[in-house]
Amino acid sequence: MAFQQGHVPVLVLGGGSGGCGAALQSARAGVETLLVTPGPWTGGMITSGGVSAPDGNELSAWQSGLWGALLRQLRREIPEGLDHNWVSCFGFRPHQAESVLQRWIAEAPQLSWWSGVQVLSLERHRDQIRSAVLQRDGEPVSVSFDVLVDGSELGDSLLLADIPHRLGWESQEQWDEPSAPPAEQLSDPFFEREPVQSPTWVIHGQWQGPWNPPDQPLEPFSGPFKGCANRFSLPQLLSYGRLPGQQLMLNWPLRGNDWPVDPGAVFSGDAQRQSEQRRGLREHSEAFLAQMQAACGPQLQAAAAFAGSPLAFEPYWREGRRLIGATTVIEQDLLPQSPNAEHQRQAIAVGNYANDHHYGERDWPLADKSMAWGGRRSGTPFVIPFGALYTPEISNLLMADKSISVSHMANGATRMGPLLLLIGQAAGQAAALCAAQRLSVAELPVATVQQQLLSDRFAPSGVVPCPELPWHQPGWTQQQRDLLNGECSSQPPAPAPSEPGSCQQRLLIQIEGDRWWGDSESGERFPLITLEPQVQQVLPDHHGRWLELEGCANPFGPWWRINRLCL
Repeated sequence: MAFQQGHVPVLVLGGGSGGCGAALQSARAGVETLLVTPGPWTGGMITSGGVSAPDGNELSAWQSGLWGALLRQLRREIPEGLDHNWVSCFGFRPHQAESVLQRWIAEAPQLSWWSGVQVLSLERHRDQIRSAVLQRDGEPVSVSFDVLVDGSELGDSLLLADIPHRLGWESQEQWDEPSAPPAEQLSDPFFEREPVQSPTWVIHGQWQGPWNPPDQPLEPFSGPFKGCANRFSLPQLLSYGRLPGQQLMLNWPLRGNDWPVDPGAVFSGDAQRQSEQRRGLREHSEAFLAQMQAACGPQLQAAAAFAGSPLAFEPYWREGRRLIGATTVIEQDLLPQSPNAEHQRQAIAVGNYANDHHYGERDWPLADKSMAWGGRRSGTPFVIPFGALYTPEISNLLMADKSISVSHMANGATRMGPLLLLIGQAAGQAAALCAAQRLSVAELPVATVQQQLLSDRFAPSGVVPCPELPWHQPGWTQQQRDLLNGECSSQPPAPAPSEPGSCQQRLLIQIEGDRWWGDSESGERFPLITLEPQVQQVLPDHHGRWLELEGCANPFGPWWRINRLCL
């Protein structure tokens, strides 16, 4: 339905992965929705931001909702599969995911999408934001709405509507976060120079011909902070974000193309600082690609991945303004030893990224939140509570991307694209319910949001952090409900369905602590991993036995990912 009138029930300020998820879910719930984005694409960091080898939400239990639906659609459409790199269990070209998302948008009759739109202002009256002035095709357009969803990368509505928010570091004394700096340290000039994490302007290369990068140590990259971690070789760097068709995501964190110079410029309101920051980001990534090309020769070219350019449409902003919400997610809420029972009752999305902070001057030590799982290390699960999506100060605003109510420390784990899609999906469902039932966000029972997410007919989304419950489990919806109500399930995890492009292999299973290995009849040894709880539970009992396995080889992991046991 093409939006024509001056009023729409739900307006989504997009640009981020969460904005796309929110608009899709709101429209699929039957409410007329308008999505506006500043650029020509809608998928946020996993498409227009170029981060298309995403981390987090990799285990089968976390592959639900729009994130899981996107993965399964990509597997059906990409003949080479998604196993191409070692930073992630998934890799796809940005346009491949974007084409799926745009198709879904086109298929949603209640959803209209305006691209190339700038939000000029928001009109706020007391506890409501009532309308937006948008610049479209060079002309101002006023749109009123019942509910506003902010799915922008930087939390634009918090600035435009003068809503109290957080930006940058908090002291350890504020929430007792184990990795936060004590208040006395915040006078160190480092915290003023780097108030937020470093952004990266992701750039994509294209490998031509046989895959044979020169096997040599990395030379230090001549950036603002010189030096490089030489334990990585050039082939390791290039295969870090390798994608189908030998396209390469160059988003290298270790003295690579992170840009730590004046990272707070984007929030400053100073047009010159912002322009210099974008120029520095762009030139830094272009120089990084040029250095890789000099080392590799003509086989490494610039990829025409973004309308003919190797540079993503927008920089990858790791942090935005952060809402002061009804609930705030802090570092302890992410850690395995301190699950927050109240947050779990209020959960609307599950993530598991292992926390990660990027700064130019120094590494920042973080409390460990990893666990041994499936032959490798994975992040421990955590939940996003509904109260992190709204503030009691504004009755009709929901946040759907990185600007939810989290601490600076926790943002390092909550900022990843897969989780943002799920947060956005929840925000869109809540917005649709509020618009249809004429409720303020605070009046909406979280149980209603949870039940709608669990029973969604397009992409049911899990809210319970249970690693043993895969997305494909028979009776999944009821088991999620039971777990949400505190009832335990004794049903064992089901075998995964066959995956497109998978093959079978007979291997001798070797379990060595947390690591798994498979020896072939020809004497080759493969590291083994799995994302499936049924394999995780059963395989260790078969140490020293020959088994027929079904899965996918990833020589760049390097590992063999087991999907099913052929018992």
